[in-house]
Amino acid sequence: MVERADRALLFIAVRAFYLDIARWAVEEPARWGPWAAPCPIREAETTDGKRVKRVKARMDQRTRERLPALEPFAKAAADYHRYRLEGLEALLAVPPGASFTVHDAVFVRTMNAAGAAARDRDGVLLHFDTAEHRAFWAWAAVEVLRHTGARIEEMLELSHHAMIQYRLPTTGEIVPLLQIAPSKTDQERVLLVSPELADVLATIIRRVRNPRTGTIPLLSAYDYEERVWNPPAPLLFQWDRSGENSRMSGEFIRKALAEVLAFLGLTDTTGQPLDFAPHDFRRIFITDAIRSGLPPHIAQAIAGHTNINTTMGYHAIYPTETIEAHRAFISRRRALRPAEEYRTPTDTEWEDFLGHFERRKLSVGTCARAYGTACIHEHACVRSHSCAPTPLSEADWWRSATTSSTASPRQSEKAGSERSKDFRSASPAPRENSPNSKPRRSTTSTRSISACRHLSRLRGAAPD
Repeated sequence: MVERADRALLFIAVRAFYLDIARWAVEEPARWGPWAAPCPIREAETTDGKRVKRVKARMDQRTRERLPALEPFAKAAADYHRYRLEGLEALLAVPPGASFTVHDAVFVRTMNAAGAAARDRDGVLLHFDTAEHRAFWAWAAVEVLRHTGARIEEMLELSHHAMIQYRLPTTGEIVPLLQIAPSKTDQERVLLVSPELADVLATIIRRVRNPRTGTIPLLSAYDYEERVWNPPAPLLFQWDRSGENSRMSGEFIRKALAEVLAFLGLTDTTGQPLDFAPHDFRRIFITDAIRSGLPPHIAQAIAGHTNINTTMGYHAIYPTETIEAHRAFISRRRALRPAEEYRTPTDTEWEDFLGHFERRKLSVGTCARAYGTACIHEHACVRSHSCAPTPLSEADWWRSATTSSTASPRQSEKAGSERSKDFRSASPAPRENSPNSKPRRSTTSTRSISACRHLSRLRGAAPD
């Protein structure tokens, strides 16, 4: 049986329902009083910390697996579009009904001159124009997402008006900026356009521009998050669907990315197919930016997060980073200490150090106190919590402890005097003229029982 990932969220909803009825019962006893009942879910069961940690661990592992595969995936997207474009150009170069070859594969074009479809050797109908269309937008989505770190809804709302210019006040240089419309956090932000991103945006503009007018068609898209129609805008991610301009959806982008992954054949560490979600590019963008030295608060502004903890949650920590940071800390600390403290020990000092472990060995086990220090128990190991008995001497240890705990005060004093002077601290005998007086347990017995309990905690179980 697999535990639900949203178990805590369901418990919170059920507990809130019971507490609401209880509050309503106080306000309207006649109406809600009969329905009030104790909540079967405790407050401790609604804690969401464990689930959040598990989600963070899965996100980090997903980012660590996909960050090394980002460059091969981007290259595969470009190669896949080039492959589909060559097939489309080869199809358009032959008349209807003629055969053509694309990468050692033979196809026969259909008789429809207005279309761009062909059949392979098995007779399967393939639409080369649709395949090239999906391959192009998959490549465009990969490049835009990995260079901006934008959310998919922000990418789909990019328009020609989002590209602005800014003149630096110090040098007077003009730099291109990309304006991201408010989406999740209702926060507008601008990003610096890199040369690679500028080439991608220019290619997209050339594709969506009307060849007759030279302008990008205005499109009024529906916002599924806000449930409203946006004003007409020259959206970059649009396509001509049978003569009607339509905005692309997130589902279309996901299917296009899946086709590129099937073409590339990437696998994860377990050998399973590696998938790329649009939001993976955002996590990879933030992780790569912080690893490259970008301050976290600058990454927060670029990503559009209202809380820097959200930005750091997107940052996947690598074990090598922790090791390198710890080693750098040790090097800085050693530089502040005197050099003589880190000298190589002599053979005599090393033998003396190893001898400390041998001298801690006793007949009943191993003593955890430092060698050469005074023993507060005066070497009465049965009373010491620092002594860990060996399995062979454990039976004698229990026998000694239980014998001292069950003996009378007089017997404990007598037996202690015969063994050592450490066991002479027995309690005095009860007074005969006091009928209600009871013999008190000796100090030796109390300490022995304490030692037995301590040994039980170490061993995980009490003796029979």
